[in-house]
Amino acid sequence: MLFTIAAVAVMGATLFGSTYTQTQIAGQSLDITKMDADVIEQIHQMGGLQLVMPQAFAETDCGVLSQTGRKVVEFNLTGESVKLPIMGGKTYNAMTFSGQVPGPTLRVTQGDVVKMTLSIPADEVTGHGNDMHASQITAGAFESVNPGETSQYCYIAQVAGVFKYHCSGVKLIGMDQHVLSGMYGIAIVDPIDGYKKLMVEKTKVSNGKVSLDRKFYDADALEFQIQYNQLYLTPEGNYDAGAMFQHHNTATVVNGMQFGYVPNMLHNILVKGDANKNIFVAQPWNGIELKQYQSQLLFVENDQHVRIFAENAGNEPVFFHIVGEILDRVTQGNRVQSAGTETWLLGGSQNMIVDIVFDEPGAYALVNHDYAAIYTGAATVFVAGDPFGLNPRLVDAGIIPAPVPSYAYALGNPSDAVPPMGKNSIAHPAVNIHGLYTDEVASEKKAAGMIPLWEVIPTLPPVP
Repeated sequence: MLFTIAAVAVMGATLFGSTYTQTQIAGQSLDITKMDADVIEQIHQMGGLQLVMPQAFAETDCGVLSQTGRKVVEFNLTGESVKLPIMGGKTYNAMTFSGQVPGPTLRVTQGDVVKMTLSIPADEVTGHGNDMHASQITAGAFESVNPGETSQYCYIAQVAGVFKYHCSGVKLIGMDQHVLSGMYGIAIVDPIDGYKKLMVEKTKVSNGKVSLDRKFYDADALEFQIQYNQLYLTPEGNYDAGAMFQHHNTATVVNGMQFGYVPNMLHNILVKGDANKNIFVAQPWNGIELKQYQSQLLFVENDQHVRIFAENAGNEPVFFHIVGEILDRVTQGNRVQSAGTETWLLGGSQNMIVDIVFDEPGAYALVNHDYAAIYTGAATVFVAGDPFGLNPRLVDAGIIPAPVPSYAYALGNPSDAVPPMGKNSIAHPAVNIHGLYTDEVASEKKAAGMIPLWEVIPTLPPVP
C-alpha cells in the first residue's frame, strides 16, 4: 500500500509518541497517541492525511514578504557574455552578471527581504541562473532563465555574514563554465545589531615591566571586498574544462584580475620620478590607455580600523595572509573564529571578515600564500599612511591642499574593491573607476561620480 508523506509522518508520530503542536499546524493541535487503530486504518484507506504546516517553512512569496514590515531590497541583474581583458594584452570569453566580474555586490541588513530579479538579453548565447548562498529556499528558485526571459524570487536574509552568489548554469549543466568564466559575486549581510568593536592586543613597558596593553577601536571601519577565483582557458580564451578537472588553472584572479592591485606608471612617477621604472616585481596593467583596467593600489590610514570582506569563489584553497601584518580578528558566520593570527584558510565557496589595523607606514602585500597562486596573480598591495614621503610633493604640486593621512585623499581607492556602504562603514575619501568592467559599466560609474583617473591624471600639474 502506498502512503503519502503526510501519512508516514502521522505513523512516525504514533511510534514515537510525538505531538504535532500549535507551532506546526496553525489553529489546531493533533495528539496522534490518542487515536485508535481504526482511525489510522481509515486514514490509510483514504490515501493518507495531508498536513499543511505553513509555519514550518520559510515564506518566499514576494507579495507576502513585501507586506511583512521588513525592508525589501531589490537586486536586479542581467546575465550576459562579453569579451574582457586578461594579462598579456589578450582577451577571454567571459560570462558576467551585469557586465562585470565579479558581479555587483548586494548589501543588506540581517532580516531584510531580498528581491532578486535576473534578466537574460534575447541575444545571449545561453541561459543563466543565480544561486544565492545567503538564501535558505528551495534550489528550484535558482532555475535557469532562457534568453529573452526574466525570473524573480524573494528570500529573507536571516543570517549575517558574507555569502557567494553564482550562476547555476542551465539546469546545473555547465555551472562550472559559467562560474569560472566570471558569473559570481557576493552578498554582504550586516548583523542586525551592527559590528563589534575591535580589540588589538599589544604590550607596553611600565616601570621596567612588560605588560599587556589592549587597545579598542570603534566598530566603524574603512571597508574593502576581496574575491578570489581561477581562470581555466584555452589559448583562444575559451573555458577549458579538461584543465579544470586536473586543477591546472591558467590564472589566479583577485576581483577578476591578475595583479589588479599593484602599482602603475603614475606610482612609478610619484615614487621614482620615472614612468618606466617599476616599483613592484609585476606591473602588467601599467598604461593609462588601459583606462578602467589599469592597476590601482589600496590606500588606508595608519591606526585605522580596516574591515575586509573576503570570499573564495573558486576551486582552489586560499591561504589568506598579509605580509608584514597580523590579522587582528577573523569572523565567519557572525562568530569570531580567531584573533592575532598570521594566515587563515578559506576553502571553495567559503568566506570571512578580517579586521586589521596597519600600525606602521608602509606597503603590505595581501597574498594567497600558495606560491603558485602568488606568481599567477594573487598579490594585492595595501599602502598605509605616507611611506614614500609624498605629502610635501603632492602639496607643492597643488594636487592636495594639505598633508593627508592616506594617498586615497589624492587618488581614491579602486571601485571594485569598495563595497556598498552598510552598518558601521567609514566612507572612502574618494573612489576611482577600476575593475573588470565593460565600457558601459565604467561609464555608469563615471556618471555616478567615481573618478576616471585616466582622464584626470593628464590634467594634473607635474609633481616636482
